[in-house]
Amino acid sequence: MRKYITLKVVLLVGAILFNNTCGLADQTALKGGCAKINITPNVAVWLSGYGSRNKPSEGISDEIYAKALVLDDGQNKKAIVSADLLWIPLEITAEVREKVKEEIGIPEKNVLICATHTHFGPKIDRITKNWPDTPASEIDESYVRSLKRKIVGAILTASRDLKEVKLGAAKGEISEIVYNRRTKRTDGSVAMTFKLPPASPELIFGPIYPEICILTVEDMSGALVAAIVNFACHPVSGDQDREKFYFISADYPGYTARVVEKMEGGICLFALGTAGNMNPIRIDRRNPRLRIGKALGGEVLRRIQFVSTSNEVTLKAMKRPVTLPIKKNLPPDRVKDEDKGKETLTTEIQVLRIGDIYILGLPGEVLVEIGLDIKKRTGIENLFIVSLSNDACGYVCHGQAYKEGGYEPGDGTDLAEGAGEIITRQALELLGTMERTK
Repeated sequence: MRKYITLKVVLLVGAILFNNTCGLADQTALKGGCAKINITPNVAVWLSGYGSRNKPSEGISDEIYAKALVLDDGQNKKAIVSADLLWIPLEITAEVREKVKEEIGIPEKNVLICATHTHFGPKIDRITKNWPDTPASEIDESYVRSLKRKIVGAILTASRDLKEVKLGAAKGEISEIVYNRRTKRTDGSVAMTFKLPPASPELIFGPIYPEICILTVEDMSGALVAAIVNFACHPVSGDQDREKFYFISADYPGYTARVVEKMEGGICLFALGTAGNMNPIRIDRRNPRLRIGKALGGEVLRRIQFVSTSNEVTLKAMKRPVTLPIKKNLPPDRVKDEDKGKETLTTEIQVLRIGDIYILGLPGEVLVEIGLDIKKRTGIENLFIVSLSNDACGYVCHGQAYKEGGYEPGDGTDLAEGAGEIITRQALELLGTMERTK
């Protein structure tokens, strides 16, 4: 009888220990790592962002970086990269993803690469999508090869430095540094105002997206490991300084990152929101990059001081191809030989889920109205909409923009009317699928 009772006790204790062990295995601690690498080219490279430039760069205003955040919940590992470039072509994204999968096994759908959209970074692709072919002589192929290696290297370095972390989300708002450059006349047509015009009853300003979305990654002591800052404003604040028009710079996102990193430590990644028609307000020529960067960085610092964090976070990722219509009768110099006769192009959208935080990666320069519409229709509290993710396909405009005219739906894109609605519909479907996936 005693042996029987002893056996029952042993089995009971064993069952308890087994269940506890399984429970601990299911609740693997969230880990994260971050790394950044300098991608500043040699001085004499051609810069992207303005078709009016007619010579290589002449100097370096500030250095540019690629920054990688890697997260691992024990079941899934994902990488987010932000690079101080005008954009990232899908071809480079694909090569980086393939190499990362080969080296450390992160699936392609779990890697998101976005550009900060500085207009003072090096040209890295032969087709700009917004204007004719870039001559081969303007592309430093050795730099492009080095860039791809460095982006991969940043991800690998971040993955080797994983530690237990806690994540949090915060929101801020700053409306005084941005405006909608597609100002409308009283007849409903668009007057492109690339610099803030004087107040006039003849001009009506469109909507802006003043919200700042912030993701924080802290170690278990509360020290900042990384932060992602998502904000919608074109990084063209340096174009008023004509003396530095040919100088390499990360523009205001670089200064924002430095403010956060200097005060809080860690690494700050900038993720551009739907800023296709969002321009910075530059009051004067006294280093507007620094002033805008400090203003944005200050709001980020304010909001992250009291953010709630948790390490009970699961990671998921999805991506899907999206086919978009191309305008008919494009000028011959805007069509590559391999694209002649095509009526569509294929790009992609992506969703990363980090607990209750959703990061929606959209290709191209997305107009703010599309971002506001997606945000409103999803109702997701912590939704980061990141444009110029993984690909560059020109401006992505809503249908009304084509009727109003202006640069973005005109010379700014090869995409035909309807492309914006396709992106919106596909984004909502993918977000809905991700929400339903437990």
